[in-house]
Amino acid sequence: MIGTRGRKSPLFFSKLKHMLDRKLIEELIAERIAELDNGLYVVDLRISPTNVIHVELDKLKGGVSVHDCVSVSRNIEHNLDREQADFELHVSSAGLDKPIRHINQFAKNVGRSFKVQPQTEEAFEGELVKMADENLVFKVRTQKRDEVKKKKIWVEEIIELPYNQIKEAKIVISFK
Repeated sequence: MIGTRGRKSPLFFSKLKHMLDRKLIEELIAERIAELDNGLYVVDLRISPTNVIHVELDKLKGGVSVHDCVSVSRNIEHNLDREQADFELHVSSAGLDKPIRHINQFAKNVGRSFKVQPQTEEAFEGELVKMADENLVFKVRTQKRDEVKKKKIWVEEIIELPYNQIKEAKIVISFK
């Protein structure tokens, strides 16, 4: 029977989530990268409101090893207090399928083909031929109709873009 005060409901206490200190996590990552001294760098660090930490790494030369990921992961995990703030941790390599997010990723991939979307121009696909300071130089091949010979010919064009003018760039994966 429901009394005049209505149904009584139990009182629920929720454990409040404490946000993790981004600066501390950055320092822990930098500390381990300095110890490894193998060209490793951070491409992306994200911390969600629910304390899910995502760290993406890359190397100046070669690929990121499992040992690199485990080493960075352990340094973070062993220096954060789960009693103070529980967290979930993911440390991985940047991956070829994701857009380029750090200028070092371009330097590492000179000679490869990219699909590039500049900030203000039309998208193009071309080979990254060199980097000059913070400018990227792409060689683009397109087919154009030769009006004199009445056939299509390949035309090469050089496009130079400042890194900060690129909205998105992805490596074109080729299985040739």
